[in-house]
Amino acid sequence: MTVVVVEAAGARSRAGLWRWARNPSAVVGGTLVGLVVLTALVSLVWTPYPPLAVDPSHTLARPSWAHLFGTDEYGRDVLSRVMAGSRISLYAGVVSVLVATAVGVPAGLLAAERGGIPAQVVLRLSDILYAFPALLAAITLSAALGASTTTAMLAIGIAFIPVFVRVTRSNALVVLGSDYVLAARAYGRRPLAILRRHVLPNIATTVIAQMSLLFSLAILAEAGLDYLGLGTTPPTASWGNMIETGQTYLSQDPLLSVWPGIAIFVAVLGFTLLGEGIAELRNARLGRSA
Repeated sequence: MTVVVVEAAGARSRAGLWRWARNPSAVVGGTLVGLVVLTALVSLVWTPYPPLAVDPSHTLARPSWAHLFGTDEYGRDVLSRVMAGSRISLYAGVVSVLVATAVGVPAGLLAAERGGIPAQVVLRLSDILYAFPALLAAITLSAALGASTTTAMLAIGIAFIPVFVRVTRSNALVVLGSDYVLAARAYGRRPLAILRRHVLPNIATTVIAQMSLLFSLAILAEAGLDYLGLGTTPPTASWGNMIETGQTYLSQDPLLSVWPGIAIFVAVLGFTLLGEGIAELRNARLGRSA
């Protein structure tokens, strides 16, 4: 009996990998995300040069074997700074998405399960947050707490909460109306147990797909806030402040802004395609089970 169960699980696993391999969005997105994550991990232990090392004798140097992406106005190696900036972008995405998920998912589940006045309160608070501009929230928090990556991403995470509230609530309502949940209620299972055992596993894929999509928006928002001086402050390397600094030298070396721009494009594209690929795989699975 155990052998049969193991073989069935292995067959399902192979089928899942095959479906993943046949999904272009998932494959390309996963590859790009893996590249960004690998770059961030490698930068923790190695970069061609220290990202903050100044070399006045090699300022605004063109790309060469010594400096593959050239150097900036202080002689700092651009490749090293782009690699170090990947850590900031991933950190920003993790903080903002975790904040939004930690608040939005439980609130959405509460609204779906309780209904009535609790649901209306959650939805109206969600509407208020949705109407409050993320940039204004970032400016307010920066004024109160000081400009930093964490401060900016808290503001972005708060702005993302309504998205998770509505996605979670809408999908949870579908699951809560299913026959097996109605049977669980008739059996006397408590609401919290139903949410944990039946609802969360069935909406997890949708939530993960939404997390990936919003991760890409968080990276883009973080770069924009850094560009405006509301996020990571120099000399710490981030893609946004590298673009802002590089625009001063566009006539001398436009690549100073091009390299971090390409890095942002790759990261945003990767997480967007990954989220779309996960959503497509989920929809295909639901189509087969219908």
